[in-house]
Amino acid sequence: MDTLRLVQRASTAANYTAITNYRNQCTLDTCPLSQSYYAYRPSLSANAVFLAFFSFSLLCFLVQALLSRRFIGFTVALVCGCILEVVGYSGRIISYINPFDQNGFLIQICCLTIAPAFMAAGLYLCLSRIVNTFGRENSRIAPLSYPRIFIPCDVASLLLQAIGGAMASIASHQNKSPDNGDHIMVAGLAFQVFTLLVFMLLCADFAIKTLRRMRTMGDQALDPTHAKLRQSWSFKTFLVALALATVCIFIRSVYRVAELSEGWEGALIKNQNLFIGLEGVMVVVAVLSLNAFHPGLCFREGYDLPLKRIKSKKNKRSDVEKESPSRDETGSENAVVPDA
Repeated sequence: MDTLRLVQRASTAANYTAITNYRNQCTLDTCPLSQSYYAYRPSLSANAVFLAFFSFSLLCFLVQALLSRRFIGFTVALVCGCILEVVGYSGRIISYINPFDQNGFLIQICCLTIAPAFMAAGLYLCLSRIVNTFGRENSRIAPLSYPRIFIPCDVASLLLQAIGGAMASIASHQNKSPDNGDHIMVAGLAFQVFTLLVFMLLCADFAIKTLRRMRTMGDQALDPTHAKLRQSWSFKTFLVALALATVCIFIRSVYRVAELSEGWEGALIKNQNLFIGLEGVMVVVAVLSLNAFHPGLCFREGYDLPLKRIKSKKNKRSDVEKESPSRDETGSENAVVPDA
């Protein structure tokens, strides 16, 4: 009881050295869970399930990359995100063994905070392809402007979260307050939420503008080159999967901003059910939906178009060469002029 009062006084005085020293001597038998880093014991079953899901998703993204050999940037982003999720949930399993262990707590809070930033980058890379599929005239900005705008923003939010996480981790290992690093992490997360919100608004604007032009112009509002791709079931379901993944990552990011803005001793960070529902489930749904409808496979019907165009042009050239200008006996030129 005296030790518990010491920790409570130390916490009030922000004496992190006393808190850390107390926790280092704690075990599940000697100290209450309320004094651990989580204020609860992380669920072994829930974290093991999440670890299995993200490991499975990681393997699927690697296999799908080999099968499609397309959307390399998307694959790299999602693979990096899944690796961090696997490491993060491994840290939570370490914390199940000993919730008073600082290393497990720092591993999970840094990795799980940063991971969805990589996944958001993968989402941003898909929009330019979608715009080209429907027709760039339906977008307010050029297709390549989307990654050029959103990827640097995502990198900035990722750097803020990484720097903040590193500062908080170093401070914690030195028995100092991690608040400064935590504030930088929150700034990075808040910027990520803002970027995702703008991204979703632009997606909605593009969809609305496309539908309006289709009502007035019919199929002329769309790029005829990709008509077959747009009509395919796989492409339509990919659009739904991308929208679902975006909303899930957004909800998760809003939750983490609220959670970490209270600091590492706040009420939200001590609520395991909220973490499971708004962190774990949201991100799992996002990655599995993109596994089920991977863009490298769902855009497959559009890949052959450039090759068909090249072959068509070659055939036209060969036909022209067969009917190439020839001089008759009078020396006049009988040229066949191909269509432009």
